[in-house]
Amino acid sequence: MGCCSSKAADTKAIRMARWRSTGIVALRDSKLKSFPDEVICLERSVRTLDLTHNKLVQIPMEINKLINLQRLILADNLIEHLPVNLGLLQSLKVATLDGNRITTLPDELGQLVKLERFSVSTNLLMSLPETIGSLRNLVILDVSNNKLKFLPESIGSCFSLEELQANDNSIEELPASVCNLVQLKSLCLNNNNLNQMPLNFLRECKSLQNIALHGNPISMDKFQQLDGFKEFEARRIFVKLVEVGWYCVSFDFDEKPLLLLIWRESFSSLSVVYHGLYALTCA
Repeated sequence: MGCCSSKAADTKAIRMARWRSTGIVALRDSKLKSFPDEVICLERSVRTLDLTHNKLVQIPMEINKLINLQRLILADNLIEHLPVNLGLLQSLKVATLDGNRITTLPDELGQLVKLERFSVSTNLLMSLPETIGSLRNLVILDVSNNKLKFLPESIGSCFSLEELQANDNSIEELPASVCNLVQLKSLCLNNNNLNQMPLNFLRECKSLQNIALHGNPISMDKFQQLDGFKEFEARRIFVKLVEVGWYCVSFDFDEKPLLLLIWRESFSSLSVVYHGLYALTCA
């Protein structure tokens, strides 16, 4: 019995030493029902914490001791609430909380000013806190598969946002402030209740390359009538061309837009296409 206890202690000591050395604590699929105390004891040493696919119900208030934590991955657990002390993790850049039972997010979320990626899909959220607008470095936000009926007006203050995923909610309209998201490249809103978009959305969001609106009441005709649609469509097609290996330069000739396509692997292959770009993308 004593021998077994000694081996267990040695194993724990080795594991703690490894975590302290690498800064990475990975305990996926470990059947944990409570947050491991030894992780909290590491304090400043932990930079990445991955507790995916366990049976955790809560995150302890003491998590604020992990002041150098940059990546927090708690997907596929049974978590219902986030502690307000989470906002004290000032080094946090990535937070992944998908597949839990979270009903609300604390206002202190807005204190995570270095946060770049926040994913809380497949939870039970009915709203997002207004303080989310304080996340000026947020690049990717995924709130898909929740119970959201709206996005907060403050979302327009997330000026670095490039990708917003809010599929499978009950969102009825977008706040006018989304027009401020000038860095936004991808907006996914499949399976919501949208019947219109902010009038200036396509005109103001000049970086937008992809938008998904399947399963919404809004019609394609209504979407195409938005100011800036032609520019958005041209931008979307350009991105597709680059992805398949074409360089693209547009110019005017007799007031008619032309598109010069150059295969980047072989400049001997040239092709000029008039403005009927749908045929090109369907080819």
